[in-house]
Amino acid sequence: MMQNYETIGFIGLGVMGGPMCRNIAQKHGGRVLVHDLSSDALAALADTKTEACATVEQLAGEADIICLSLPGGPQVQAVAKMLVGAARPGTAVVDLSTTTVASARETQAILAANDIAFADAPVARTREAAQQGKLSIMVGAPDPLYARIRPLFDYIASDVTHGGAVGAGQVLKLANNMLVFANTVALAEMIVLGERAGVDANTLLDAVSKGSGDSFVLRNHGRKAMAPRHFPDKSFPPEYVLKDIDYVFHLAAETGVALPAAAKIKEYYQAAVENGLGGRYFPGVIQLVENGTMPEEEQ
Repeated sequence: MMQNYETIGFIGLGVMGGPMCRNIAQKHGGRVLVHDLSSDALAALADTKTEACATVEQLAGEADIICLSLPGGPQVQAVAKMLVGAARPGTAVVDLSTTTVASARETQAILAANDIAFADAPVARTREAAQQGKLSIMVGAPDPLYARIRPLFDYIASDVTHGGAVGAGQVLKLANNMLVFANTVALAEMIVLGERAGVDANTLLDAVSKGSGDSFVLRNHGRKAMAPRHFPDKSFPPEYVLKDIDYVFHLAAETGVALPAAAKIKEYYQAAVENGLGGRYFPGVIQLVENGTMPEEEQ
């Protein structure tokens, strides 16, 4: 439990934010205030003790710790500007979204003008993990702030890594996501290759899971989405993949690192959007391999 039962605010109750907030409401001993532009998102938490706030400013005026779970850096910065002047000095903002590293540091500067502390704490794993409170969280924050907010993460995560100063959380998250996106493409190719050679997808996954080719992607995306070809709407779509990959390339440009393999992976997800797979769960990239519509190899 968090000391003194600080009041927690949560802004952004979407695919990941909704389940995270539900876990906080169930496990936190104090008040939990919520705000979202979607009435459906708010209604989904009506069976919890959460208290809906009509505006960001109303929530900010009462919360001690404010969690954000938003689509990206521009949305985070827009909300941060609303918090300045509304949140009390000493408030802590914990951004659970995925942004660029530069954006995280800019958000910290925006909030520091009103003595508001900031941590970037992007989350990894699936919506199911969010529902179970078993996310992995990567945190960028000064040590005193990390100590203050660390108990909060126990409500929503089973693994927490403190990477260093603000921005470090996003570095870790972007590396994680790029590897997930690349692994998904490689697995898609191997599943289709195995099927065309007469081996059932589940048999292939069983065999590989017992060897050095095993991975989180195989055990989750492979088994639950790719083998059964189950790609629901309202899950992490290729458009979000491309946003995160763009963030990776922002960081690559800032640090002078060439990423040719990542560039090829980006082409797959661009092709997914161009071939009617937009808005659906991103492991649907396997359908590009099946249909022969993936990016052409250079001759």
